[in-house]
Amino acid sequence: MKRYFNTEGCCKPGIHYMVRLDDRLNQIKRLYVDRGKYFVINRGRQYGKTTTLRLLTEYLRDDYAVIAMDFQLMSTANFASEQTFVVKFAAYLEKLLSGSEAEDMDAEAVGSLVSLQKVQNPSLDVLFREMSRLCRTAKKPVVLMIDEVDSAANNQVFVDFLAQLRGYYIDREQSPAFHSVILAGVYDIKNLKLKIRPKAEHQYNSPWNIAAEFNVKMDFSATQIEGMLQEYEVDCHTGMDTAAMAEQIYQYTSGYPYLVSAICKILDEQLPEDESFTGNGDTCRKIWSGEGIGEAVKILLKRKLPLFDSMVRQLDQYPELRDMMEQIMYEGKELSFSPDIKPINLGIMFGFLREKDGRVVIANRVFEMRLLNLFITEEAIKSNSFQCSEYDKPRFIQSGRLNMKRVLEKFVEHFHEIYGENDERFIEKYGRKFFLLYLRPIINGTGNYYMEAQTRDAGRTDLVVDYRGEQFIVEMKIWRGNEYNERGEDQIVGYLDYFHQKKGYMLSFNFNKKKEIGVKTIAVGEKEIVEAVV
Repeated sequence: MKRYFNTEGCCKPGIHYMVRLDDRLNQIKRLYVDRGKYFVINRGRQYGKTTTLRLLTEYLRDDYAVIAMDFQLMSTANFASEQTFVVKFAAYLEKLLSGSEAEDMDAEAVGSLVSLQKVQNPSLDVLFREMSRLCRTAKKPVVLMIDEVDSAANNQVFVDFLAQLRGYYIDREQSPAFHSVILAGVYDIKNLKLKIRPKAEHQYNSPWNIAAEFNVKMDFSATQIEGMLQEYEVDCHTGMDTAAMAEQIYQYTSGYPYLVSAICKILDEQLPEDESFTGNGDTCRKIWSGEGIGEAVKILLKRKLPLFDSMVRQLDQYPELRDMMEQIMYEGKELSFSPDIKPINLGIMFGFLREKDGRVVIANRVFEMRLLNLFITEEAIKSNSFQCSEYDKPRFIQSGRLNMKRVLEKFVEHFHEIYGENDERFIEKYGRKFFLLYLRPIINGTGNYYMEAQTRDAGRTDLVVDYRGEQFIVEMKIWRGNEYNERGEDQIVGYLDYFHQKKGYMLSFNFNKKKEIGVKTIAVGEKEIVEAVV
């Protein structure tokens, strides 16, 4: 069977194109399992946790007896009471230990443990005594692995189970227990009580803070992505530049595993059916190019996916997290990374944010584009900016090309009609949002835009607009005087060089009473810059 890119469930090396995880597995074994660590792999949704655990299970089998469980296979009813949980847990172990895993276990100890299904009102302490016996008599050190552990974390029975697990792990020199414990889920173990306590009682789950810090990188590097593409290229002979493709995919995804696979899957399966990519010329080379990636991202952003649905749910549940992310994107607010700040901690845990050079940034460009679409659409319902550009849209597209200079000219005009009387603080906070609102209906359905995180600060933000494969670089900035303005011109020239563009655009929000409102074109070296001042 021909291999393919997978976005549904666990990836398997013989069936799917995937990043090779040998180095990751070796690092987990060497630094955590071999040292008998109790640790939690907590990452955002669809971050490759299950794939990693399944491969790790096989990787460890020569040296360890692995009990690999998935708490998604236990229903809510299984946690109704301590007795019910013990019975169902024992039944689950009976199923697991009936296969090859049984070879490393003492048959009598296994039989005694699974017989708890027939005991009247069995308790957790009895269950753990039997598991201690299982560990004591096993031929190899026993590793307990539980995937989707936080799917059960909204009830007290599970927390009691963790308490027993902790106690036996700490005391394992006196009472034999699991050599290593691996839990995987979105929620870090110290945050589990966020899910079971009333909001007024939210506290961190300190009684279980024995987990070793897990520092193994789960995202993919550009080099790892290239290795996967090279395997695809050997099979499919597209003629792509694998290094360049990997770097561009990384720029959009920052190596988020699901997003990497999703883009590749669209390139492999959907774009070959798109007439715009199957015309004249080398179809494969056209698809596996920057143009193809841009189209794949556009398709991805329009899909209703569990990953994006989860993001929206979490932002609704934690409004302080949403507010912080809007400040980062719209206002260019710089926040120092501190895991002790609740919204930052939540954003990192869910995979929406990441730390970069001591600052908090949106995790990747795809997330930022999706969030911008969400926030802008919500604002558009009540925005005069959106309504104005919706009416003006036909003026901005000529022969299928976007006229960005005209967009800026009309924005300057409408901005002063609608917002000109607002004070400096108001404009500084919302000015960039207004331009995004104005631009959205003009390019909607055909183009995309994102704000470049590398250049964002409280004073300036570079906006990259992609319309039908043509890129427009727009620097949005707060005017701080002529010297600052000249530095801004030099900065955009450098950014134009990076994107191989000869023409750029600047949108300056100027609070000088003697300012000259309007749009003009200036030359900076060999570059042409269209500057709009409002």
